[in-house]
Amino acid sequence: MKTSALRTTFVYTSARIIMFGAAVLVLYWAGARGLLLLGLGLIISALLSYVLLNKQRTIIAEKLNGRLSRVGQKAGEFTQRLNDGAALEDEDDDDGEAAVDPEHVVTADAEEPVLGFPKP
Repeated sequence: MKTSALRTTFVYTSARIIMFGAAVLVLYWAGARGLLLLGLGLIISALLSYVLLNKQRTIIAEKLNGRLSRVGQKAGEFTQRLNDGAALEDEDDDDGEAAVDPEHVVTADAEEPVLGFPKP
C-alpha cells in the first residue's frame, strides 16, 4: 500500500506530539515541575520516538530522497539545455561578424557613457 508523504509526515508528527504529551503527564504525576518537566519530557519523548518511530522516519527519508533526486535530475537537464543554448549562441557569434550599432559604441574619449544622445 502506497501512502502519500504528507500523510506519513502527519502521522509521524502526531505520534511525536502524543509521546511528548504522555511523557509530560507521567513526569508531572511523578512530581516534576517547570523547566525540569519540559526538559525531561523532550528528552524522553525524543528517545522513545527514535526507537518506536524508526519505520516512519525511514519512510519519510526515502520519500524525501526520491523527491530530491527527481529535482536534481530536472536541474541537471535544465543546466544541460542552458549549456546547449549558450554553445549555439557562441557558434553564431563565431560564424559571422558581430553586428555593432555605431550609435551605442562608447569611445575612449567619451566623457559619459550616455548611449543614444549626441554630445552638445
